[in-house]
Order: sequence, then structure tokens, then C-alpha cells
Amino acid sequence: MARSMRKVRVGAVVRTNQDKTAIVEMVWKQRHRLYRKQMRRVARFYVHDPLNQCQPGDTVRIEETRRISKNKHWRLMAILERKLVADVRPIDLETDVGQEITQPRILAAEARAEAAVADAVEETTDTTEEPETEAPEESIEETTEEPEAEEPEGEEDQESEDADEPDEQEEKE
Repeated sequence: MARSMRKVRVGAVVRTNQDKTAIVEMVWKQRHRLYRKQMRRVARFYVHDPLNQCQPGDTVRIEETRRISKNKHWRLMAILERKLVADVRPIDLETDVGQEITQPRILAAEARAEAAVADAVEETTDTTEEPETEAPEESIEETTEEPEAEEPEGEEDQESEDADEPDEQEEKE
């Protein structure tokens, strides 16, 4: 086939599991003839990559060539853009998932129980800390001493007034 007649495509590398082979996806949208709705069309190409230089996520230019194997009749022309894609399989995600995702209700209940215990501990430490501090005790003692000193004076005045009143009442009679 003449080089001028060969098809050239640009797509993204999806998979590179096989040796010297990359799978490239080309995605485009097409309008349905009857319903006029946008349809997503995907074409997958098996590309010959002799140096295994493609990585998933790369944007590459490929060219049609002679048949190399049963499915492979495209070859890699150039890597246009490199992208870093996490190489994670779905099974890896399932095994790495913590309890935060798998059991949220149980964890929430445990967190509330721990918070309640922590609050109870803080309350007990707060009540024990107040008497231990020296400054509040002095202020409490000072406030209790002052009214005690004032109260007897006031009581004596009231007693003397009470004592005077019966005398006055007796005198009036």
C-alpha cells in the first residue's frame, strides 16, 4: 500500500499488557440519523510498539500498516503527549479500601461512643481540677470570710433592735 494512502489516527493508549503491543482508543461523537441524539463512538486499535515505549494515558499518533498479527495492523508513529495515570486494578482498590467506606454506620457509632467517653473523662478531670487550683480557693475563702464578719455585725444590730422593740412594747402597755 502506498504511504500516501495509509490512514493516520490520533488516540489515547488504554492498555499495554501485551509485549510489543498497545491498545489505542479513539473516541468521537456522532449524531443519530433518526433520533438526532449524540452517540459516543469508540474504535480500538491494536498497535505495534516494538520498544514498549507506550504507557496508559499517552496520546499517540498511529499509522495503518501491513497485517502484523491477527488483530494488529497499526504501528506507532509518535508519542504526542505523556500523561501519568495510576496503574491500579479494580481488585487493588477493593482490598485497599478501609473501613471508612465499607462500614460507615458502625464507624460513626464507634466514634460517637469514643467521644462520649472522652467527654465523661474531661468532666471528671474538670471537677477535680477546680479544687486543686489555689487561686479559686483564696477567692472563695475571702468571700466567705467577709460576709461572716459582716453578718455578726448585722445580726447584733438586729438583735439589739429586736431586744429594744419588746422593751418598747412593754413600756407602752
